[in-house]
Amino acid sequence: MEYKIAAQSSSKTSASIEIKKRNIGFGITPETADTLPNPAELFLGSFSSCILKNVERFSIIMNFEYSKAKISVTATRLEKPPRMDQIKYVLKIYSQDDSLNIDLLKKNIEKFGTIYNTAKLSCTIQGEIQKI
Repeated sequence: MEYKIAAQSSSKTSASIEIKKRNIGFGITPETADTLPNPAELFLGSFSSCILKNVERFSIIMNFEYSKAKISVTATRLEKPPRMDQIKYVLKIYSQDDSLNIDLLKKNIEKFGTIYNTAKLSCTIQGEIQKI
């Protein structure tokens, strides 16, 4: 499987990523730091998207119902060399389904998540799943 995107930037303004039929803007200047996501935040967005996609995927495979899922992610950045050092997440699954096995879901997310496994190669990841 291969993925393809395109990106562009305009000097001293902003940039965007074109993925399929969508453009996602991101900041490249200090002036956009408070209004547009930066590359590190896009990375964490990709990480959280991976987990949420797998919640949906495994709800079918593991046969459980949920109304919504929310994730919050924090990360620590090191300076030398600049990189993510630690990622922490809390995933909340809103479900009344007694068949939801939180431990198995977490194991599956950690085993089969593409972005999760890519990030795990370079930093530590600590996660918690809560059933709400």
